[in-house]
Amino acid sequence: MSDHEHHNLGHFDIAIVGGGMVGAALGCACAERGLSLALIDGQPPQRTWPAGQVDLRVSALSRASQRILERLGVWPRMVELGVSPYREMQVWDAVGGAEIHFDSADLGEPDLGHIVENRVTRLALWERLEAASGLAASGQASGHSESAHPAPSHPLSLPSARLELLAPAALAALEIDDQQARLRLADQRQLSADLVVGADGRASFVRETLGIGLDAADYAQRAIVANVEVAHWHRETAWQRFLPTGPLAFLPLADGRCSIVWSADEARAEQLLALDDAGFIAELEVAFDKRLGPILSAGPRAAFPLNRQHARAYVRPRAALVGDAAHGLHPLAGQGVNLGFLDVAALVDAIDHARAKGRSLGSLHILRRYERARRGDNATMVGAMDLFKRVFGNRHPALVGARTLGLAAAEHLPGVKPLFIRQALGLGKDLPTLARVG
Repeated sequence: MSDHEHHNLGHFDIAIVGGGMVGAALGCACAERGLSLALIDGQPPQRTWPAGQVDLRVSALSRASQRILERLGVWPRMVELGVSPYREMQVWDAVGGAEIHFDSADLGEPDLGHIVENRVTRLALWERLEAASGLAASGQASGHSESAHPAPSHPLSLPSARLELLAPAALAALEIDDQQARLRLADQRQLSADLVVGADGRASFVRETLGIGLDAADYAQRAIVANVEVAHWHRETAWQRFLPTGPLAFLPLADGRCSIVWSADEARAEQLLALDDAGFIAELEVAFDKRLGPILSAGPRAAFPLNRQHARAYVRPRAALVGDAAHGLHPLAGQGVNLGFLDVAALVDAIDHARAKGRSLGSLHILRRYERARRGDNATMVGAMDLFKRVFGNRHPALVGARTLGLAAAEHLPGVKPLFIRQALGLGKDLPTLARVG
């Protein structure tokens, strides 16, 4: 086929830029609705990895996220690839010593959520998209004989709408007029869509091109991630300790190890990254109070800079932002992707509304429904994480006293803890349809 022949890919209902967890989830929801769809991403998902190896990038998926993934038909595949439930949460303050403990059993719930590798969530969603686009049938998808992860035996059938998975591909230009959004890829292929969705992460090209500004703050901190082996069983509990230099989380993995996220000021992070394993383990044991006994071994470490950012708008005519393109927060509790999945569910509600009313998917009036549903909630979450960061990262005696009182009050005042937990389990009243109970 000559370049000229595939120069123009045609017109789609929706073009999604970014095929990470959030973009791929939106793709699955749109495919289920029989919408024509182009999904553009820099690279297809990782298909295989050594048995027993846990990736450094994990998320704490809430119950609301689980319900969304169940409704998209991918949760069983994720369970097959590996998810780690956490049933309790223990939070304590290194300076004031106050503690708060959450237990799913108190609510008659099986767990508070699951720790899941990002690559597991993404692969399950992509396999679903490939099944919908007919790629799986032609053997282009996963399931090679050498694969550690055979493709699911029963790909679910979806309405057959046109679905183009463009990966690897990069968006080079975006123009929007009254009629449509026009996209040009780096390889000169072109396409158009009624609605373009930026799911392209913190440094979103779509957001920049739309000229949407950011409210942002750099925390001058880095999050260090690693997987560690602990002497005592983690009891399927997520542990979090607030240190003056930043919070430290131990998240339980199914094989008994813990995934750690240690947020530390730049100087402290540099120091921790420079240590050899024995030195790092010694520091980690002190920081974690040896809550789970000695640390027996630590895997490779990685670090990423911490900041918060919030887009000043989520929508423009024919365009919307979801996930990290719209908001980025302190990874205090690995909550970022949960907000992204709720964005997807709210945008899908707006799309369903548009179709029921015979309106254009790119209508600003329709997209504003999505923005109203999510921007306030996300702003609250970004603000809350920011406040946590400031309150717990401070050694001022008055603040230490206040937060000790705060944690103690949350632990003992009736009604406070259930509120926190309802949030974690996604039992709120105003959830979008895909995330609702029942």
